[in-house]
Amino acid sequence: MTDYLFYLLLGSGAGAIIAALGLGMVVTYQGSGVVNFAAGSMAMWGTYVYAELRNGAYVFPIPGLPDRYHFGEDVGFRWAMILALLTAALLGLVVYALVFKPLRQAPALAKVVASVGLIIVFITLVEKRFEGLTAMRVAPILPREPVTITGNLTVPRDGLWLLAVVIALAGALWMASKFLRIGLATRASAENEKGAVLLGYSPDFLASLGWVVSTVVATFVAILAAPQVQLNPTIFTLAFLIPALGSALIGKFQNYWPTLITGVLIGMGQSICTKLQNEISWFPEYGAREGIPFLVIIVTMVVLGERLPERGAVSNWKLPSVPQANVTVVSVTIPIVLAVIGLFAFGPLWRAALMTTVIASVLALSLVVLTGFGGQTSLAQMAFAGVAGFALSKLAMRYDIPFPIAPLLAAFGAMLFGLLVGFPALRVRSTNLAIITLAGGVTIAEFVFKNPAVIGDIESGGAKIPNPKLGSWDFGLVFGDKVSRPIFGVFLVVILVLLCIAVANIRRAGSGRVMLAVRGNERAAAAIGINVTNVKMTMFAFSSFIAGVGGTLIAYRFGSVSDLSYGVMASLTALSVAYLGGITSVSGAVTAGVTATAGVMFYGMNQVIGGLGRWEALIGGVLLIFTAITNPEGIAGGIRLQVAQKRREKELAKLAAAT
Repeated sequence: MTDYLFYLLLGSGAGAIIAALGLGMVVTYQGSGVVNFAAGSMAMWGTYVYAELRNGAYVFPIPGLPDRYHFGEDVGFRWAMILALLTAALLGLVVYALVFKPLRQAPALAKVVASVGLIIVFITLVEKRFEGLTAMRVAPILPREPVTITGNLTVPRDGLWLLAVVIALAGALWMASKFLRIGLATRASAENEKGAVLLGYSPDFLASLGWVVSTVVATFVAILAAPQVQLNPTIFTLAFLIPALGSALIGKFQNYWPTLITGVLIGMGQSICTKLQNEISWFPEYGAREGIPFLVIIVTMVVLGERLPERGAVSNWKLPSVPQANVTVVSVTIPIVLAVIGLFAFGPLWRAALMTTVIASVLALSLVVLTGFGGQTSLAQMAFAGVAGFALSKLAMRYDIPFPIAPLLAAFGAMLFGLLVGFPALRVRSTNLAIITLAGGVTIAEFVFKNPAVIGDIESGGAKIPNPKLGSWDFGLVFGDKVSRPIFGVFLVVILVLLCIAVANIRRAGSGRVMLAVRGNERAAAAIGINVTNVKMTMFAFSSFIAGVGGTLIAYRFGSVSDLSYGVMASLTALSVAYLGGITSVSGAVTAGVTATAGVMFYGMNQVIGGLGRWEALIGGVLLIFTAITNPEGIAGGIRLQVAQKRREKELAKLAAAT
């Protein structure tokens, strides 16, 4: 029993971090109605600022400015903390003013996409500003001497101190919301923004204040916690994000104490998993820690369902329109010809960029079906792709199943996982569904992709993938002493074209119209006899199947599979690329592939502007945020709208001349 109590108390520090991020999300939601997926990444930046100030420099986030201002020596704890928290406050204010204020009445998808863009931006900033130093140790802040609870129970003191700090912060936030006029106004605004106006407060002021307070609280706790963990770009951004979302969900993004208690319990439960892995032979060795938040989120969604809070503001911002799919000989032939010419005419580096573009287009197609046609948000597409990639290795290498049966079976395996993760979509959608799919994707990645029983011997290269062969034809990228073979690129193009035609036909068929009906209004669709359950499950099935095909293409390209190819960041990037290109059309998916990181657009720009590749992820994140704010139709949609406008202008000019 003493051992279990030790691990419970040992997890108090992690639980405090989870609870603090959850509390910050509650504050943000109360003020602005935004579930801030970027809360951890914003706290991470402030923590790196603090760590660098202790090294004698202040780091600037904006590319083009000097990297740092050097003080010459450690500025000391007090000034480092003050400057870091001022940075956090300014960051919260700027992010709201420039990103989420313009999106105030936007659909939930646009806000989720903007949050994803912020995650990409901050992770890239840390990686570039701290190149080679991203894994940092921070000097102790809280007392660390062991404390004896009972005779045989001794635990580090800093985790308990951190928990006490977070409890005090939760108490302060609760008291402010209950007894201060501005707190009451914020609570009223969370229900209906008119309530805040009646109390004499501007909803924009309350929202900006919420962002400032939440960012400062999360950054303060992250700085205090930094000595207990190894500071890296993902520790706060992703590792603590899912548990924090789970704790905020239990609190319905409204209540502080349930959020605090749940966060602490999740941290303790994850710590207990370490003990159970050593004590119980059948206990899962991988994924159990990450599975706890997922279970919390799933149970919360099942119990609360539609009673989870929605912002009380009237939105006049429509979802991106879904254009007609006009498939013609010209629209199919021209891209194929251009791609094939590029594969054979250009060198290996251009060829690699083209292959990246094609595979990214396939992954974007999976989101066109699910999000574009169906209005369902998924942050787990690369997890489904990874399931197919690892399944392909098992089917082809262990069971000797030939091409094309093996990749098809692997894609069907991804479809089963897609149905499993998408099952909660029967009760929830928009931001709540994004939370579920993100948690599900993380659980799959940790439970499956890092399990040696699945990935094989890492030292020998992991899970191997044989070349795709059809009879005597070998379509592999590498064959003998030949590398970067154009025939592999042609193989990718053929797969993409077949999937594009299939998705276009869905849009033109009755099934596509049914999806659009469910996307527009589920209740109205059910009222006219549409089986909403079947439609949603069909969308998830077909979408995850396409993602699975993309996963097998990634596996064939690299000849082996690893968790690095199918991680959480890859899923976030897949959504961002699809939204940037245009998430509601086949042409948008192809445009997404063109604009993908390491795709033809960035590679071409890097050839013209040397060194651009260093910042291409950051540029992509900024473009994503800009697109979410100014053009929900994406790049392809913007071009389509401009062409349609010019046609109308010409027609009007002809009519004017005729009269």
